[in-house]
Amino acid sequence: MRKRKLAGICMSFMVAAGVMAGCNSSASSDGEKGGTIKIGANLELSGGVASYGQSAKEGIELAIEEINKKGIDGKKLELVTVDNKSDAAEATSGALKLATQDKVAAMIGAATSTNTLAQVQIAQDNKIPLITPTATNATITYKDGKLNDFVFRTCFIDPFQGTVAANFATNDLKVKNAAVLIDSSSDYSKGLAAAFKKAFKANGGKIVAEEAYVAKDTDFHATLTRIKAAKPDYVFLPGFYEEVGLIVKQAREVGITVPFMGGDGWDSPKLVDIAGADPLKNTYITNHYSSGDSDKKVQEFVSAFKAKYGGKSPDAFGALGYDTVYFLADAIKRAGSSDPKKIQKALEETDGLQLVSGKVKLDNHHDPIKAAVILEYVNGQQQYKTKVNP
Repeated sequence: MRKRKLAGICMSFMVAAGVMAGCNSSASSDGEKGGTIKIGANLELSGGVASYGQSAKEGIELAIEEINKKGIDGKKLELVTVDNKSDAAEATSGALKLATQDKVAAMIGAATSTNTLAQVQIAQDNKIPLITPTATNATITYKDGKLNDFVFRTCFIDPFQGTVAANFATNDLKVKNAAVLIDSSSDYSKGLAAAFKKAFKANGGKIVAEEAYVAKDTDFHATLTRIKAAKPDYVFLPGFYEEVGLIVKQAREVGITVPFMGGDGWDSPKLVDIAGADPLKNTYITNHYSSGDSDKKVQEFVSAFKAKYGGKSPDAFGALGYDTVYFLADAIKRAGSSDPKKIQKALEETDGLQLVSGKVKLDNHHDPIKAAVILEYVNGQQQYKTKVNP
């Protein structure tokens, strides 16, 4: 009996020691394992807006490949990817997996605002930096007077994008009367529309029609007929490419010939497949970058991207995915650590980092102060028109 008791006591000590060792191992890893720094990517790789997530992932992987040639203080980046399937609930569960199971040092994603908002609380609760490459809704980083201190982005926000569109409509296209058509199920679309309307009215313009649709709608003829009856000079359409392509095509079918304009949500090669090149004549978008920009850093990135992906030209989602990895790697380097809290502090201190989409300095909401570009669709291709500084 004494021997059994003694053996049991020893076994208890061994189990306790094993638990303690496991806890210490997890606590001290801080995203590191075997000379690597694990970073997560939570992206729309399937589902309704898969084109965005796939493009961002291509840019992310190119950047990691380049950075790992030299490493960061002797360590390499290891990417752990989850597919949120273009769904907010999946984005939440994916973020939880990356934070608690994979123990990543930081998370990148999502591509859209709704799916990024679904991850914010996970990042905050687990104190792991979350950086969205392309989600532009203002409340992602700052809401109701409170900063989400572990959340960052590498793109400009909806108020800036909506204001740029309104100023372009007023000053360049000489628009007096505008219609607004939004996706009422999208935080992104509603945010851009609100900013556009405010700036356009401030410029002396008049909103003559406001209509809405819901993602996955396919027949817009009745809505477009009402817009046509209002006789706008221009239609602001801040949506995603799947619906936008159908809307523009059907708008031309009902006889709306005025300019259409949207935001970076239009930026997918699939847009032209859906709408057709001819209906896209006289349409414009605000965007984060243009592959047609003559800037040396832009052209070096475009060349590297084409070399890796069989001549494919990178869209803005690819460019911002690429930039986000360099933004994170720069912070890890300056932090001298893969501790998420130290990375968070270094990200906040970013000032003047030159990326493909421009030089980045963060404001006190963790949003970058950077330029936007205006692109026009000509013969089914995006053509660079101008760059607009903040």
